[in-house]
Order: sequence, then C-alpha cells, then structure tokens
Amino acid sequence: MAHILVIDDDADIGNLLEETLTAQGYTVSRAYSGTEALLRIEAGKPDLVLLDLMLPGLSGEQLLPRIKGIPVIVVSAKIDTDNKVALLLGGAADYITKPFHTKELLARVAVQLRNRSTETAAASSFADITLSDDAPLASVCGNEVRLTRTEHAILKLLLRNPEQVVTKSAVLDQIAADTPDCTETSLKQHISNLRRKLRGAGSICNIEAVWGIGFRLHKE
Repeated sequence: MAHILVIDDDADIGNLLEETLTAQGYTVSRAYSGTEALLRIEAGKPDLVLLDLMLPGLSGEQLLPRIKGIPVIVVSAKIDTDNKVALLLGGAADYITKPFHTKELLARVAVQLRNRSTETAAASSFADITLSDDAPLASVCGNEVRLTRTEHAILKLLLRNPEQVVTKSAVLDQIAADTPDCTETSLKQHISNLRRKLRGAGSICNIEAVWGIGFRLHKE
C-alpha cells in the first residue's frame, strides 16, 4: 500500500489525517517541520505528501519546490485564490482547504496516487537505463539487456528511488508480489547478476551495497 508523509505541526490535525489514512490501509509517517520533512524524504521517498503551509522554520511555500518527483497535496487554512494558483503553478499537485471533509480528502489522495501509478506504469528510467514494464527487458545505453523476473522487479524499485538507499527489507517486501521466491540470501546474488549486466552494457550507473542497510542505484 502507498506510503504518505503528513507534514503538519498541528498534532490534532496530524492525528486526524493519520487515523483517516491508516484506516484506508495507507502507511503514514509524520513530520512537524519543513526541516524534519526533508530528512524523512531523504530517508525514504514517500508516494504522496500532504503539506501544511504554516510550519516552523522552513515554511510550506519554501519546502514545496524542494520536493522533487513526489505529488504534493497542500492542506491549508489559506483560502486566497491567488495563493492557491501560485502554489499549483509552483509544483503542488492539488490544494484542499481546512477544515476539510475526510471523504473529499481521501478522494483527492486516491486520484493523485492513481495518476502517479499511471505515470510510472509504462517505463522507469534513470540516467542511461530505461526499463520496460511490459517485458523483462532494459535499455542500457541504447542496448537491449535481458533480465530475469527477479532482476526486473529489483531494478524497477531502484529506478523509482534513484540515488536513495533502499533497505533490504523494503526490497524484499515490495518485490514479493512479482518474485515470492526471492530471499535475503538469494537477493545478494540477484543484485550481483544485475550489476554485472548493467556494467556489461556500458552503464554509468552502479548498484552500491550499503553495508548493513540495503542498496542504492547511483551514477558513478
């Protein structure tokens, strides 16, 4: 299920959002300031962000342009039309005004997650690697590279979280639907084989093993 980051310094509203989203099966994490939010995003990229504007330190308006590749729904008491327009043009995916109806909030969340899923369904890419979602194939520097089912699932996850460390448990959990036979022991071999194929095709990317934590796809 999707992971949603709630950024709001109001504990009551944050609790309401967390309870509402958790009841729908979403995984929810919290941040109470703009600075804390950046740290949480760096630690693990969420699928969606709910962003309040009135935050201590780094405000929501200052934080928004620093959130890359993640849909952001602004949840704010500010109702000025010009303010809404500026935020939407500045990168927000949607805007909902406090106080809000939970049904409307959940509908807007569902729409953004559906749009995100559609955008990433056709292919995932980073640097010189493009992965097809229709077949276990990757294009690396223009060369076709055949992958196993497990390698394809691992690379898809890493491509959607480039330059970020993905924990071993996260890899195993998120590829389980595609490769239920992959274990922590066999994962190392799958990563090694995938790394060899990328290098053999001349990619500038490497899959780095971060000792004791997981793996990171990055440009060398």
